[in-house]
Amino acid sequence: MTENVIILGSGCAGLTAAIYAARADLKPLLIEGISPGGQLAITTDVENFPGFPEGIQGPELMEKMKAQAKRFGTRFVSGDATRVEVTRRPLTVEAEGETFKTKSLIVATGASAKFLGLESEKALIGHGVSACATCDGFFFKGQEVVVVGGGDTAMEEATFLTKFASKVTVVHRRDSLRASKIMQERAKANPKIAWIWNSAVVEIRDPAKKKVSGVRLKEVQTGKESDLACGGVFIAIGHTPTTGFLKGQVELDEKGYLVLKRGTEASVPGVFGCGDIHDIRYKQAVSAAGWGCMAAIDCERYLQEHP
Repeated sequence: MTENVIILGSGCAGLTAAIYAARADLKPLLIEGISPGGQLAITTDVENFPGFPEGIQGPELMEKMKAQAKRFGTRFVSGDATRVEVTRRPLTVEAEGETFKTKSLIVATGASAKFLGLESEKALIGHGVSACATCDGFFFKGQEVVVVGGGDTAMEEATFLTKFASKVTVVHRRDSLRASKIMQERAKANPKIAWIWNSAVVEIRDPAKKKVSGVRLKEVQTGKESDLACGGVFIAIGHTPTTGFLKGQVELDEKGYLVLKRGTEASVPGVFGCGDIHDIRYKQAVSAAGWGCMAAIDCERYLQEHP
């Protein structure tokens, strides 16, 4: 049996694509991945997704989207796709010991924020530790927060957070920033942003209380440690797109993000991308959903043109 479309990924982009594809009677097959629900599955309060004036828990939102996709006929395979072949027809996807053939493919495997790798950081994700100021900055009104990083993302996060936080301290392990000149100047001109150079965060407190109360800093050159009180920590050291399985088969940019050629179609006809796998600018749940909608519509039109 050859599927009409297989969707890889079960975050906002993948599930929205499934809803639209199923309603178009494409009978989509969705392979959920090793982290069903994507990044929202580990997000606590979501207050900026339209239609939920009181907010909603991330996992609950993803369950509702999955139920909606299932209602219209989407079939689900749990687990991860281990191999994808898009250079010959039909396209093939290997997952959970099976090989699936398909006429088209929607890739919505997302991108994962890079973290520091600390146990305390992992324990406090969603409880004061975040990788998205736009998503979570609102929760830190009047508080002092820390931003870790020195690139454009860190400058953008720090500047945005000054709308809510009483003080934003940027911690960078070097003595100079990697960010573009305009982003540096904007951040350095902001009186609510302070700077700690040549230092790394080695611990985030306090996992036992399930909330952030401060960070432990270590000077890179001297090894001297010190404490800094804060109510939140934003990690802004970049993202890694989940595209390794596509390398050498479709066009990726220098950072590994999927390059889209026409609408949501990749460099290989019949392969479409949506969400954080290509979106280096917005990285929001609602924009990912929008891209998922577009990918499904583009896919439907492709299948009509190539029956």
